[in-house]
Amino acid sequence: MTDKTMTPEEAVSRLHSGMTLGIGGWGSRRKPMALVRALLRSEITDLTVVAYGGPDVGMLAAAGRIRKLVAPFATLDSIPLEPHFRAARQRGAFALTEVDEAMFMWGLHAAANRLPFLPVRAGLGSDVMRVNPGLKTVTSPYEDGETFVAMPALRLDAALVHVNRADRVGNGQYLGPDPYFDDLFCEAADHAYLSCERLVDSFADAVPQTLLVKRYSVTGVVETPNGAHFSSCAPDYGRDEPFQKLYATTPWPQFAERFLHGDEKTYRSAVQIWHEEQR
Repeated sequence: MTDKTMTPEEAVSRLHSGMTLGIGGWGSRRKPMALVRALLRSEITDLTVVAYGGPDVGMLAAAGRIRKLVAPFATLDSIPLEPHFRAARQRGAFALTEVDEAMFMWGLHAAANRLPFLPVRAGLGSDVMRVNPGLKTVTSPYEDGETFVAMPALRLDAALVHVNRADRVGNGQYLGPDPYFDDLFCEAADHAYLSCERLVDSFADAVPQTLLVKRYSVTGVVETPNGAHFSSCAPDYGRDEPFQKLYATTPWPQFAERFLHGDEKTYRSAVQIWHEEQR
C-alpha cells in the first residue's frame, strides 16, 4: 500500500486560496495546530473554514485568512469565547454561518454520505432559523407529517485532523475520551490530511473502537509530536493552560511575531523559552 507520509509544508502545499477547509478537533482539544501553523506560514487566504472552533479559528481569523466561517462556536474551553475570533468578528472581518452543534454534525454526516442534506429536529424553535434565513424545512412524506430542518451537507475541499497514532497508509487512532467527529471531517472532504503524535508500524493489537480514521479517506499523513499544542491531546498531554492564557491576552501581532515567525521546530523552541522565563 502507498506510503502517504509527508511534512506539514508538503500537506499545506496541496491546499489553495478560496477553498472550503474543515478542521477537526473540538474547541481547544486535539486540534491539528502544527498544520494550522504551517498554513499560517503560507500565503493561502480567502478560506471558508468549517470547524468546531478553537485556537485554529482564532489564529486564522486574526491573520485575516478566513472569508467565511461555518461553526457552532469558537471557544478555548477554559476561556469560554475565543478572543481573537471575537475581535475579528466584531470588526466584520469575515462572514459567519452559526448553526447548532447537532446540525453541524449532521451536515458532516450528509457530506460524508454524499447527500445534499439530512432532515434534523435540531434548530427548530430556535433563533438558528432566524439568523440563517437560507435554511429550509422539509415535511416527512409518511403519515406522521413531521417538519424537519433540511440541514445542508457541509462538503469540504480538504480537511485537517490530528490523532494520537497513525500508520503510513492513513489509518488513525485516537486514545483519548472523545473522537470529536474527526472521521466525519475526513469522509466529508475531497482530500484529508492526518497529523499524529507518533507513527506506528501496525495496529494489530489495537482496540478496534479506537481506530477512528480509515485510510481510504486520507490523502496524507504527517508525524507532528506535540502537534496539537497548545490544545490538549489526551492522554499524551493536556492543554497548556499558561500558554493558552498568554495567547488569549496578547495582541495578535506580538504573539505572531514571537511564536509564528519560523517553522515548527522554531515554534517549539520559542514556547520552551517562554516557559523557562516564567520560572
